[in-house]
Amino acid sequence: MLPNIKSLTREELAAQLEAWGEKAYRAKQVLDWLYVHSVASWDEMTNLAKPLREKLAATFSLQSLELVRMQGARDTTQKFLWRLADHSLIESVLIPASPSFDGETSDRHTLCVSTQVGCAYGCKFCASGLDGWKRNLLPFEIVEQVMAVERWGGEQAKVLSLESQVPSQPPDAAAAKLQNPYSRLIDNVVIMGMGEPLANYENLLQALRILNAGWGGRLGARKITVSTSGLAPQIRRFADEPEQFRLAVSLHGATDEVRQKIMPVNRKFPLRELTAALDYYQAKKGKMLLFEYILIAGVNDALDQVRPLAALAGKLYAKVNLIPYNAVEGLPWARPDDATCEAFLVALRKQKIVCTLRREKGHDIDAACGQLRLKTERELQSAVR
Repeated sequence: MLPNIKSLTREELAAQLEAWGEKAYRAKQVLDWLYVHSVASWDEMTNLAKPLREKLAATFSLQSLELVRMQGARDTTQKFLWRLADHSLIESVLIPASPSFDGETSDRHTLCVSTQVGCAYGCKFCASGLDGWKRNLLPFEIVEQVMAVERWGGEQAKVLSLESQVPSQPPDAAAAKLQNPYSRLIDNVVIMGMGEPLANYENLLQALRILNAGWGGRLGARKITVSTSGLAPQIRRFADEPEQFRLAVSLHGATDEVRQKIMPVNRKFPLRELTAALDYYQAKKGKMLLFEYILIAGVNDALDQVRPLAALAGKLYAKVNLIPYNAVEGLPWARPDDATCEAFLVALRKQKIVCTLRREKGHDIDAACGQLRLKTERELQSAVR
């Protein structure tokens, strides 16, 4: 199988082109086709000579992700299910900003990206690891989730732009945004999809650098957030990287007792070790952390959990994002009622902690991470029998 060109850095591509005797500017031309125009075939690279296109095609793959299934929620959240070359399935989720949630304008979008097929860390409430871990994603498979959604957005913008030419219909903000070829549908990327990102460290960093680069995805480092379930050694390593990527921690419990009930990773890296690694990260970066805290009925939603959570967040200069649990078929966990979630939020704010309670995002689709993949795989298995 040929290496995919979207796993290469500019320097790696330039070195290959130089070895072929090509002019230096050819690297920029190729990269513009890949990341500005988001092309999906070599023949679309019309300002490259045919012999060079043939040489590129013989050396590199330009394979894209295959869209298998898509779900749209009433709030315009979109979940994409992709098929990879080995027929594995992964998910990405495009999430619109909500003025009632974070004050952003409605044409801003965040893409949640996967880094593994399945997950080996077995968080008890999560669908991603129910069928175990299969493999790490390669850099291009991470990058291509962003580019494939950009291509989808471009197609949607064309349709919306045509519709907006009808006199009775006002122009659409997302369509107007994408009229410029250098514009992007995606404003932020969160590495919070299927898998444990820091367990796929080398491929992840290569992909993030491509997405961050001015010649690549052109996403600012502070627009990219990496989430981890708490891999302490990798957090320290991540702190030593020069880029200012943001870090989120899937905490879900502020005591070892609670965390160990639902997160096996806490046995290897208990809160003492995790806190020390996060202290190191803060000393190196000096940026606010994000704690993700899924509220699960009867597990971590009682008000006696507020004080230890506030103590941890205050010590580590962290914002807390409270997330009501999205139920997963076959798992025993339940979503707290709205009053319980609101009470937890109020109590945490009384402790002077910066926090938000996530409002509904995709709750009317298979919103939980890995849920659409699991559902589709089981449907396919049933069809074969």
